[in-house]
Amino acid sequence: MRIGMWSGPRNLSTAMMYAFGTRADCTAWDEPFYAAYLTETGIDHPMRQAILASQAKVPDAVVERILATPPTPHLYLKMMTHHMTIDLPLDWAVGFANIHLIRHPARVIASYTAKRETPDLTLDDIGFGQAARIYEALPGPVIDSADIRADPAAMLRLLCDAIGLPFEPAMLHWSAGPKPFDGVWGPHWYDAVHRSTGFAGAEGPLPDVEDAHRDLLDAALPVYEAMHAARLRP
Repeated sequence: MRIGMWSGPRNLSTAMMYAFGTRADCTAWDEPFYAAYLTETGIDHPMRQAILASQAKVPDAVVERILATPPTPHLYLKMMTHHMTIDLPLDWAVGFANIHLIRHPARVIASYTAKRETPDLTLDDIGFGQAARIYEALPGPVIDSADIRADPAAMLRLLCDAIGLPFEPAMLHWSAGPKPFDGVWGPHWYDAVHRSTGFAGAEGPLPDVEDAHRDLLDAALPVYEAMHAARLRP
């Protein structure tokens, strides 16, 4: 089985990759389109040159490698919605076990701006601009990071059932520190999850969003709310 876990940035996506990466039957692959996204958009991200040197830069080459990589028996792909530019087709992922991981945009904006300062943050930067298109093209279960953090065992069991994968309690814990399947960008983005050995507890109240990002929050909320309504429920 090829599992495509679609998520915007700062959505618990790395912790989910670690959960699946603990499974002996699952090979994890971290953000295969990152270098292709940076190449196509020209956007400046932390560690840009190291990322470009670490991966294929042409989307077709990435797709070819994904399809050529045999599941062992499962291939887990941490897929970032913001890496899927509007002209990139998605038909190659039809038939995968596609999962859509969401998080309230107020939390995404607060977490993202803490790691990458950008005054002109856009809907595409945080993945909401692409999430609805990907969900429509590649339907599958929706899971909210808040539900996972509130009850990891129950939600991972629900998710595994939804895709026909036996749940393993080992998914709830991992060793601290970097993992061999981390992308080269891990030292910048993954410091918190590297200190962890499992899912963090339930989150508190929503953070305040700066005035500069209020319009962005308002634009992202309808996408989040529509997918949230379709989520797997605890």
